[in-house]
Amino acid sequence: MTSRILDINALHPDLAKILGERVTQSVSDREQHGRGETHLPASPPDLVAYPISTEEVQAIVRTCAAHNAPVVAYGAGSSLEGHIAALQGGVSLDMTRMNRVIRTSVADMDATVEAGVTRMQLTKALGGSGATFFIDPGADATLGGMVATGASGTTSVRYGTMRENVLGLTVVLANGDVVRTGSRARKSSAGYDLTRLFIGSEGTLGIVTEVTLRLHAVPDAIAAATCAFPSIDAAVDTVVALLQCGVPLARIELLDDLTVKGINNFTGMSLPESAMIFLELHAFSAGALGEQLDMVRAIVTDQGGLVHQTATTEEERGKLWEARHKVYFAGLAMRPGARSWTTDVCVPVSELARCIRDTRADLTTHGLLAPLVGHVGDGNFHLLLLIDPGDPEQLARARAFNDRLVRRAIDMGGTCTGEHGIGMGKIGSLAKQHGDLLPLMRAIKVAFDPQNLMNPGKIFG
Repeated sequence: MTSRILDINALHPDLAKILGERVTQSVSDREQHGRGETHLPASPPDLVAYPISTEEVQAIVRTCAAHNAPVVAYGAGSSLEGHIAALQGGVSLDMTRMNRVIRTSVADMDATVEAGVTRMQLTKALGGSGATFFIDPGADATLGGMVATGASGTTSVRYGTMRENVLGLTVVLANGDVVRTGSRARKSSAGYDLTRLFIGSEGTLGIVTEVTLRLHAVPDAIAAATCAFPSIDAAVDTVVALLQCGVPLARIELLDDLTVKGINNFTGMSLPESAMIFLELHAFSAGALGEQLDMVRAIVTDQGGLVHQTATTEEERGKLWEARHKVYFAGLAMRPGARSWTTDVCVPVSELARCIRDTRADLTTHGLLAPLVGHVGDGNFHLLLLIDPGDPEQLARARAFNDRLVRRAIDMGGTCTGEHGIGMGKIGSLAKQHGDLLPLMRAIKVAFDPQNLMNPGKIFG
């Protein structure tokens, strides 16, 4: 880790000239901005700054560069691998006040927003327009944070991830220069694709201040369904069968029996306490939607499952998906006082059943409690390892399990993370997957950030 000597008493007044009272050394602000939703230890910044424009971010970054002070971007604080921890101190750049929807175009099916706009805020702003933004990582994350981590979520099986839905970015580089990547055109052959270089870079190459996004048409007919199965294998086999038969799934989520039990206890719902699939279908006519539902019922039945419930109204669908969105908190409630070591891997769909089966056996063998949920239409699943972070023995067991999980996924042709990113929690996992590429990645980092000011200690350590 780089050794830095920061003169905060000099940096603070220089930033105050730019931001006034929107820069603070408050202990509560600093602690809030140093953790996120992670089992990893907190690392508070020295200062928290609240910019309201790209120009202010530019001035802040230039000032920090002059003081050799790190800059760590902060959105909703919902990251899971320690992305927002200020490992070398410096300034946490809270982007939440940059929350303007700058423009929307239904004709072009795109929108430009500031980085602090949340996905639900954008969805609300588009209400009634006939267009929407479908990427849903579960939390009401900021769009800038979703760019930084390369987020995806429940709808990626049909609508893709952030990499497929970002058209262009405004980024403040480590030296304070402002660059604009991409364009509103649907395709381009003009040079390197720097837009996608920044997507998933976790704030290590620059600070995203504006995002131009691809929108999608709101379907005329939507149906959600919950399906129960006698085993997790039957549920996974159903997912594979649905995909192979070309059922146009818009969302598909797998929950194991432990997760469903936790949801019932937490929400008061009465879902069957077995392996379940939550799915959603989008169509542009009621007739087409009915045909899709018939196909789902036939395939689920053929795999020994049961369509437990269907919902076509917005209110009914909302209630079903609300259960999925409360999985994290339902999991924590299973072991009061525990924190969740939340991890994910992604494998080819053909390897999904085997990977989950071997992973569940591993959990049982080592006595770990871990609800499982996954956006399994693209081979991605998550585990909430419920542990006492103050217990070294539990931490050691969880760490060893996570290492085996990552190795298992990589050996099956998969990746150490489908959407959570590397942060500081999966640095070793990245080395297992892409050790031969790390020198090239580090060279890119040095080219963009020679002083190592942009979120240092992440991705590479």
